[in-house]
Amino acid sequence: MKPFLSIIIPAYNEEENFHKGSLRKVSSYLKKASFSFELIIIDDGSQDKTVQLIKGFIKDRKNWQLIENPHQGKAETIKTGVYQAKGRYILFTDFDQATPLAEVEKLLPFLKRGFDIVVGSREVKGAKREEEPFYRHLMGKVFNLIVQLIALPGVHDTQCGFKLFKAKIIKDLFSRLKIEHKETKRAFTGAFDVEILFLAQKKGYKIAEVPVSWKHFQTTRINPIKDSLRMFVDVLRVRFYDLLGRYEKEI
Repeated sequence: MKPFLSIIIPAYNEEENFHKGSLRKVSSYLKKASFSFELIIIDDGSQDKTVQLIKGFIKDRKNWQLIENPHQGKAETIKTGVYQAKGRYILFTDFDQATPLAEVEKLLPFLKRGFDIVVGSREVKGAKREEEPFYRHLMGKVFNLIVQLIALPGVHDTQCGFKLFKAKIIKDLFSRLKIEHKETKRAFTGAFDVEILFLAQKKGYKIAEVPVSWKHFQTTRINPIKDSLRMFVDVLRVRFYDLLGRYEKEI
């Protein structure tokens, strides 16, 4: 039977987060969930003990699976999970559980209200942010402002890793991306979220932005300045491609 919700969790060198209990928190919530689900973890070519730890954790858990990918970056990792997912709806959530899976309870009601995409947000009224350094918060606000001015008016937080889609819609949107989001050398998130939501707006899908709780976890895998510049270039490319009409045949 098709599950109600497919939960996609990308993983890359997550040994530290595993030992902090991130998957135990996910499992604890799902034991009490009122909906049917499948949980798909996609490893992005981790170089530590992530794969071994995940395999041991999921071996006796029904509806959990691990997919091992070569290292390609977060966009390609999530894309793999999306195409494997069988659920009616698909949720992305980060391995570190910066936004706890239980926050999906805030997103699900919006599906009944006719929304096609529900975006967890750290910026709209009612959101809660914990332990975030001031400079990271400021950088995020500047990036979000740029995104709104250039590509996505009305969406205040495109980069929160907690998004819910109707399955048919997200599978379709991933197939229509024009920007190459692969990364083969290091960890990189990129601005694929911006391109996906930009296409969604152009296609007229209804998008809800819902406040969630989020906690900052320090990591050395990402360079805030270099990655922010690369993401900014991606946002410019989205607008440039749109001006060239490259998205028109996709709508």
